[in-house]
Amino acid sequence: MTHLAAAERYFHAALARLQPLLDGQRAALDRAAALCTEAIAHDGLVHLFGCGHSRMLCEEMTPRQGCFVGWHTIVELALTYHNPIVGPNGLRQSLHLEKTPGYAEQILRNFAFGPHDALIVISTSGIREIIVEMAEGAKRRGLPVIGVVSRAHSDQAKAAHPSGKKLLDVADVVLDNGAPVGDSLLDIEGCRHKTGPFSTVGGALVMNMLRCEVAQRLVDRGIEPVFLPSHQFVGSRTVEEDLEVFYAQYARRVAPLYARQGDRIP
Repeated sequence: MTHLAAAERYFHAALARLQPLLDGQRAALDRAAALCTEAIAHDGLVHLFGCGHSRMLCEEMTPRQGCFVGWHTIVELALTYHNPIVGPNGLRQSLHLEKTPGYAEQILRNFAFGPHDALIVISTSGIREIIVEMAEGAKRRGLPVIGVVSRAHSDQAKAAHPSGKKLLDVADVVLDNGAPVGDSLLDIEGCRHKTGPFSTVGGALVMNMLRCEVAQRLVDRGIEPVFLPSHQFVGSRTVEEDLEVFYAQYARRVAPLYARQGDRIP
């Protein structure tokens, strides 16, 4: 048998962190699911925002197999499309923009949020200026805010926002992705830095627990979610028809977001 020392250590370290993601935050998951269910049941939207790598968790919720109408990603490419690392669209620029005061407000001004909408802000550290200001701007507009963070990391991290606030201080509900301080789990002898980040594994698990719970609560209310079907079944008339239904219902749900532009908060 092939010996996979580092792979096995990461596997077991990650596995040990999964059960507490449910046991340690049942109350928070219940409250977050209630907020999302209320939004979607009343024809509103649950918006998702994250910078950098956190964009992956926004797109984990929609669009992908198992998603349903009611979730809406706010993906700002300048904050997330930094895969060249250096040069145009590089990481330097993206990290700079995360620290730019007022940038969040310029994003939020693009949308006419509905009276039943909610916002999920995803950030392992929960300390960047744009993260705090997105949450604050949403709350000024009447949206409840759910934060997804690493509590361990955020608790010890110094706030970057001039107010001294972190996402933990602004969000109405906080979900923990279970990542340790610094995110990575694995020490490797001879390396100065750890590897094996956990926030993707833990964050995706938390988001999918939330998604499944909201789907169940909608069905319990007699509301059948409009799902994105698996489009891997090429040539299936039923799949094609279901896709068109999903597109139409999604477009109908998000259309009011663009009803006005540039309005400031009264």
